[in-house]
Amino acid sequence: MRAWNDYKDHVKSIDDANRQEMESIEEISSLITSIIWQRTALGLSHCDLAELCGMPQSSVARIEAFKTMPKLDTLLKITHSLGLKFSLAPIAG
Repeated sequence: MRAWNDYKDHVKSIDDANRQEMESIEEISSLITSIIWQRTALGLSHCDLAELCGMPQSSVARIEAFKTMPKLDTLLKITHSLGLKFSLAPIAG
């Protein structure tokens, strides 16, 4: 895992735009990873989650595969269906 962290640090050090882009990717990845983790911890399939959210199963699969970016209302629908609370925190740094 050290090689990946070295690469991320390198990209962030190139310039401010690259740093911001990499940090954005990391935040999105963390969010989607939390959704996947909670869904599997609850024993839910893509179909189960989609039904709870009132959306197509293919939409859940595309979101989890990072093939589409959910709108805020969709993100809230998914997190609430999983018993998660979406919140904001100050940027550390």
